[in-house]
Amino acid sequence: MEVAMGLLSRLIHKVGDLLVGEYKLQSGVKGEIMFLQPELESMQGALKEIATAPPDQLCEQDKIWASEVRELCYDIEDSIDMFMVHCTGGAPSGPVGMRGFIHRSLNLLTRLRIRRQVATDIRDIKRRVIEAGERRERYRIDVARPAAVDPRLLAHYSKATELVGIDEARNEVIGILMEGDDQVSNQHGKIVSIGGFGGLGKTTLANAVYEKLKEKFDCWAFVSVSQTPDMRKIFKGLLYELGKNVNDETLDERQLIDQVRKFLQMKRYFIVVDDIWDIAVWKMIRCALPDNDVGYTIVTTTRISDVAEQAGGAYKLKPLSSNNSRKLFFRRIFGNENKDNNDEIEKCPDDELAEVSERILKKCVGVPLAIITMASLLACKARNKLEWYEVYNSIGTGMKNNMDVQNMRKILSFSYYELPCHLRTCLLYFSMFPEDFEIDKDRLIRMWIAEGFIQYEKQGKSLFELGEFYFNELINRSMIQPIHNSVTGMLHSCRIHDMVLDLICSLSSEENFITVLNDMDSTSPSNTIRRLSLQFGKKSHMMVQVTRNLLQHARSVVIFPFAVGQMPAAGSCRVLRVLDLEHCNLSQNKSLKDLGKLYHLRYLGLRGTSVSHLPEEIGNLQFLHTLDVRSNTISSLTWSVVQLRNLICLDIDVSTRVPNGIGNLRCLEQLSRLCIDESTINIIEELGHLTELRRLWIKLEKWNEKLLECLHKLQKIQELHIVVPPGQRSIGGLDAWVAPRHLRLLGIEDCYWFSTLPAWVNPLLVPDLTCLYITVRELHQVDLEILGRLPALRFLHLSNKNWGILQGFIVRAGSFPCLVFCSFSRFVWPMVFQQGAMPRLRELYLWPLFYVREGRGIASSNDGLDLSLGNLPSLQRVFAELRYEGASKRRRPSKPRLR
Repeated sequence: MEVAMGLLSRLIHKVGDLLVGEYKLQSGVKGEIMFLQPELESMQGALKEIATAPPDQLCEQDKIWASEVRELCYDIEDSIDMFMVHCTGGAPSGPVGMRGFIHRSLNLLTRLRIRRQVATDIRDIKRRVIEAGERRERYRIDVARPAAVDPRLLAHYSKATELVGIDEARNEVIGILMEGDDQVSNQHGKIVSIGGFGGLGKTTLANAVYEKLKEKFDCWAFVSVSQTPDMRKIFKGLLYELGKNVNDETLDERQLIDQVRKFLQMKRYFIVVDDIWDIAVWKMIRCALPDNDVGYTIVTTTRISDVAEQAGGAYKLKPLSSNNSRKLFFRRIFGNENKDNNDEIEKCPDDELAEVSERILKKCVGVPLAIITMASLLACKARNKLEWYEVYNSIGTGMKNNMDVQNMRKILSFSYYELPCHLRTCLLYFSMFPEDFEIDKDRLIRMWIAEGFIQYEKQGKSLFELGEFYFNELINRSMIQPIHNSVTGMLHSCRIHDMVLDLICSLSSEENFITVLNDMDSTSPSNTIRRLSLQFGKKSHMMVQVTRNLLQHARSVVIFPFAVGQMPAAGSCRVLRVLDLEHCNLSQNKSLKDLGKLYHLRYLGLRGTSVSHLPEEIGNLQFLHTLDVRSNTISSLTWSVVQLRNLICLDIDVSTRVPNGIGNLRCLEQLSRLCIDESTINIIEELGHLTELRRLWIKLEKWNEKLLECLHKLQKIQELHIVVPPGQRSIGGLDAWVAPRHLRLLGIEDCYWFSTLPAWVNPLLVPDLTCLYITVRELHQVDLEILGRLPALRFLHLSNKNWGILQGFIVRAGSFPCLVFCSFSRFVWPMVFQQGAMPRLRELYLWPLFYVREGRGIASSNDGLDLSLGNLPSLQRVFAELRYEGASKRRRPSKPRLR
């Protein structure tokens, strides 16, 4: 239903565009289009009536009607898009002279044919719409409305690891491993297999045991397997975690197993093998883990009980106890309101809600994910017994006596159906990716844009910014797990919980939204494939079913490296919007030869595909939004790239040269890894024309004053990186630049510096500044205090250009509230951190801390340098480089220590 809703919203706008646009439609066609518009609006209204109801609350006729409307909407949009593509400029301008005359004549005949075709299509569509309307009248839909819940889910799956009661299970497993148990003991080692279905906390428990015990062994490793494991990758990862890096790509599985065995043979080791689905996979991994004379411990996790039994030492993970379930439930809903409750038995803070809370908890049967889901739903509901009972009654029944997957899906689907329709569609798109896959945020959002899932809603917001809002909403609603950069702390990717993935794969299959082929739980190809995800393709018979005709209406094709051998011909997908082949080896593949015929293409992902050039016909893709060709051997982009007037994102390697005319890409919002040297210095002027740029990454071989003039014109810049080649002399020259208010990230290497801290570095002028990497010639205490007031700053690399300033710095209480990473470079005088400063700081780098100069420097005693680092409560890592220039040995501390 949500797919059809999204399609209808787009169609209503496109039909309106056909009416007002100068498309020279045949006589009578406009009248039929005018008929279509109110009919589509009526369909949209009817779908709204049933969109909020889960499928199990709809009769079969309702589902059939909604499915028919969905497929009809797909076909209408394909016809309209085909017409618009050919009438608003598919191919670029052709040759001149007689050849040009012939080319233009053929093009005119083609457009006339297309207009006749669209007239035929519109009439056929009108007939189908009328039939659907009559069928709607014959089968009246009486919708049973679910409980109206409009929550803002606050819990994140990242918090799901902080489970109440995990210590009890951890200590129990440790007791089994360390105190001895005949069931888990071999002659010299022990194995425990933690079993339970997805969402029960198996990985969390295994990790808790791992962190507690690993230091007691000679070496240790934690590896994940998943449903479709890459055994070579697993063994290489195992060796890497054990401290032995393998760079030889020619080693096969047997050779890697031999290396692991040889490394572990004389070591007391501890290995966790997470998420085993197949006993054959476990047996292969077990071959690499030798029974040695020193001793070993192995912990596995699996959701399949037979695998746990055969692996040995099966430990069935129990659901949370009633009391721990209450703790998790109430603390998620009421937060710190219950913190003073010291009773052994957790109680509901609100007596009125105690009874309904107990009923909800009984349905959750101690499953952490279910408890978190329900608590998140209720957190933003009014604390009213009747409203909570409405939620309780909407969950469904059958969970009192068993805990099968279907009942879990009911709880998860309850959260799913509370999403707005546009977010449901975006969430379904996650089924494109394999289990446990780390999904890059930018990649995903640009796919959403290409598919048309994101529509302009707010003035001044780009489609990508709206996509970021959608992404963050899915995190807020606990549907996906965020992954932050370990250094900058910025959100850059996500994963989706196995149980949620199971749910959306099921829903996606029902909606014919995505066809997944992965050699495991593949969905059967229907009569029409709308989107294709090739995840694992050793069994070639699977692609035999996917004929050319089935792919004619495919909108997205995403192929993962193991399935590249099953890649269909690009020309068979005539309405393709998204083609993503990231990390597929295409060096010997000729499937891109028809790339220039994919006139509908919006997203082309060729990152890490071993391609050495792009075909000139890529200039035909006039609707292309994203072109990602990073990590390839492309020395220069073809000249026709500058004809891609709708391009929004261009990602290249720093070694890839761009042609003249890049300034024609006026829609460009992201341009990364652009190298400007003496031969391409004129590109700086062209950059000034790209006023929509929000992200810019450039490598500048030589300073040019025109860069400042260019930067002044880029008033929408949010992220700016300027790097220089090694050994570049000190330049400066940035004082005249004033950053726009939207700036979130600024990274400028040391050669380009500011004389003083710019006036625009101010909480009122750049409130969203998150990452800052700059050099300042003169830095004073007041500058540090200004930086400390930036409300969103998470990453700071601050370099002091003037070695002559001998001045102490104090990082005051309350400053840098969000800072996670901090690097101070070339600070001559030490600094002191007051209590309450940098409360979230995890990493601190001092390069160098200070010089000690004969006669005027600072000498340290053997007691060390007291910087009051103990006042930084979250600090995990400190690196300090101490320099003693011109100081005698007598003045140097023998064993300097930081405190």
